[in-house]
Amino acid sequence: MTSEPSPPPRAFSGSRLAWADLPRTVRTRIATLAGSDVISETSATSGFSPGYASLLELGSGTRLFVKAVSAEQNPESPVLARAEARVAALLPPAVSAPALRWWDDDGTWVILAFEAVEGRSPEQPWRPEDLDRVLAALTDLAAAGTPAPDGLRSVSGDVEAYATGWASLAADDAALDRAVAAVGPHGAWLRAHLPEIIGWCDQAPAASAGTTLVHGDLRADNVMLGPDRVWLIDWPHATVGARWFDLLGMLPSVAMQNGGDPDPLFWAHPNAVGADRDAVRAVLAALTGYFVHGAVQPPPLGIANLRAFQLGQGIAALSWLREL
Repeated sequence: MTSEPSPPPRAFSGSRLAWADLPRTVRTRIATLAGSDVISETSATSGFSPGYASLLELGSGTRLFVKAVSAEQNPESPVLARAEARVAALLPPAVSAPALRWWDDDGTWVILAFEAVEGRSPEQPWRPEDLDRVLAALTDLAAAGTPAPDGLRSVSGDVEAYATGWASLAADDAALDRAVAAVGPHGAWLRAHLPEIIGWCDQAPAASAGTTLVHGDLRADNVMLGPDRVWLIDWPHATVGARWFDLLGMLPSVAMQNGGDPDPLFWAHPNAVGADRDAVRAVLAALTGYFVHGAVQPPPLGIANLRAFQLGQGIAALSWLREL
């Protein structure tokens, strides 16, 4: 008897705060800044932040989507929340992102309140009609975000950091052994081709450069499918880069979640028109190294599910890399 394949890992921290978990002072600040008492909450069911993330119904009859986080949940989460607030002020109006209504930072807790938008996450495994809508949204994002707004850093700096993943594994025999074992049938190929892959990564920062607004973290859990539009949410990693960068970065998670072969999906997409295959391979090599290296590290505070998700993306990306 053939066993059913295991479902892909969930994009969820597993330790999301509820309203009652927030300090009383934070709850009071939210109500004061919202201008109304909080009547009810509906917690977000996806996303890796271990902080608070809920749709709030207010006594005034309005709704807000509110995030609140401190370093106690994860030391990087407040940094990302502050970055998301800065990015929200820079996004062009044509970009389909929920508007930031207000935000507050007392040095410990960072609170962000966004307009409440109607929508749902793409179903898993991916339905073709959902994927078609999201891929079309990437076309719209590139059009609305070219040229990118001033004030954003280049994605090349992030890619340079991603590209160190393979070299770090090569310098750590125990970690490399764990990675080779973790990627299963790709392990022997990985070990044999690691020097070549590291060489590809050398070209990745320059290859990722461009003039287009890059979300930098597009996956199913950062998308909401509304009745009439696709919302792209969670923007702390926004940068400026190649028109095809978000497409490339998203497709390993699509493949992991049974949405299809990333290679034909990439090359058939309008954002990939004119893309240089060697440049694409270089950036994919860097991203794959980031996923695989991360997958064999200890889990970060408050985000126990992250490593399994990175491994799933890494295996899908490594399979794609072998095709290029």
